[in-house]
Amino acid sequence: MNHLATADYIVFFIYLVVVVGYGYWVYHRRRRDEVNTNDFFLAEGSLTWWAIGASLIASNISAEHFIGMAGSGFAMGLAISSYEWIAAATLVIVAVYFIPIYLRNHIYTMPQFLAQRYSDTVSTILAIFWLVVYVLVNLTSILYLGAIAIESLAGISFTTCTFGLAIFAIFITLGGMKVIGYTDVIQVVVLIIGGLVVTYLALQLVAQETSGTQSVWTGLMALRQKADGHFHMFFAKGHPYYDVLPGMALVTGGMWINNLSYWGCNQYIVQRALGADLKTARSGILFAAFLKLMIPLIVVIPGIAAYVLYQSGPFRAAMTDASGVVKPDHAYPVLMNLLPVGMKGLAFAALTAAVVASLAGKCNSISTIFTLDIYKKFFDKNASEQKLVNVGRWAVVVAFVIAIALAPMLRSLDQVYQYIQEYTNFITPGVFAIFLLGFFWKRATNRAALTVAILTIPLSTLLKFWPEVTDMFGAPADSIPFLHRTTWVFCIDVALMVVVSLTDSIQVKGLIVDRKMFRVSPSFVVGSIGIFSILAVLYAVFW
Repeated sequence: MNHLATADYIVFFIYLVVVVGYGYWVYHRRRRDEVNTNDFFLAEGSLTWWAIGASLIASNISAEHFIGMAGSGFAMGLAISSYEWIAAATLVIVAVYFIPIYLRNHIYTMPQFLAQRYSDTVSTILAIFWLVVYVLVNLTSILYLGAIAIESLAGISFTTCTFGLAIFAIFITLGGMKVIGYTDVIQVVVLIIGGLVVTYLALQLVAQETSGTQSVWTGLMALRQKADGHFHMFFAKGHPYYDVLPGMALVTGGMWINNLSYWGCNQYIVQRALGADLKTARSGILFAAFLKLMIPLIVVIPGIAAYVLYQSGPFRAAMTDASGVVKPDHAYPVLMNLLPVGMKGLAFAALTAAVVASLAGKCNSISTIFTLDIYKKFFDKNASEQKLVNVGRWAVVVAFVIAIALAPMLRSLDQVYQYIQEYTNFITPGVFAIFLLGFFWKRATNRAALTVAILTIPLSTLLKFWPEVTDMFGAPADSIPFLHRTTWVFCIDVALMVVVSLTDSIQVKGLIVDRKMFRVSPSFVVGSIGIFSILAVLYAVFW
């Protein structure tokens, strides 16, 4: 079992005091006698562009990136970075086309959008689905993966880790979106600095092992030489990991659907920008897009470094289980345990920052949806602002109690993150189809949205188990890769919505959409060109 030294605990304690102290100061700086729902759930008008951008990244990056994506870097290489790099391009699209519609129509939650555009029935169905997924899948899995990672690094028991992470996150969440947004700035700074330190020292280890020097540049060149197969973005059919990252789907089709749904139709992501004016929201999202370009540097490159070190010997014992099977997800924890005293504490703080920020962001959105879209609508329509805020705070506590109770059960599953990614995506094509046509096609009707909401999961299930289904009729078929399946279901959902809408004579509930809303400032254009130029270079070099 690994343990932190006294110096590591001191570094971590400094981080803890800074985050808690700053959060407490932010909470009391503008504290009112009676906090309203806009202030608590959205921090309306009080988040700056840099706080919005940092909070977007903090809510997104968690233990699954440090552990899961580094493990994918070990096994597959740089191709896994498509999730991050395409996300940067996606954020630009969300800032230009999605956010103006939300702000112009005074949308505070995703179910509210569905109620305003379609009906309360569609809204309630998806609100309940989101609550179930956010609590039972997202919150629980982040708590589980974070506790596992910290347990392996610090030697603290799993139960203690879950309670500690939950209490820390609850403290941040109960302060409302304003506290979450501004403390996320510190979390992201710690996350990036700690991640870069791990990358720097990992490259030094590679250089030392391969050439006897400690030059980071030498280490980077050694990665290209010793693991050249890990520096390609395109997997052709027949590649061992084609089903996970299938060829052109990395830059077309399913990858875009997955990212646009996540970044544009997801409560705990979009919520960061809903309390700002359009210019501030767009600037924050653009800032997040630039930060997103950096993420592979701090999580994927260390995974590839671990692969090279494994090939040359030093990591062989640490990267295998008792039966000798290689465990890619061990890559990042093993690297962190090789860090010198003090630096391991910084890596510990970075990992904790990623987990706590993500937990706080998810739970704030759980609280928002439950309070505004379930409690106020069905239990107490005349509830005061203060009562709604109190209900929101209790929702935070209850959500964490459920997550703490369920987290240990995930120990029985293998590759928890991969299962979560695949099965939560069963609804993604339908949600995105409903939102996309709701935004840009006035003819889309409530009956069409209900049809897609009901049929998406059965369609996804059918295509998931397509080989077994066809084999029953004597016609064996190849499995359909995850991202291709997403594309197929999305296309079917759009076709269904179009057909049902065109045969529906019911009056359509529209949104306020004005082309002027989509105009952007010159500085935003320059920033967007910069992002797409960087992406073009990256894909040209590593394709």
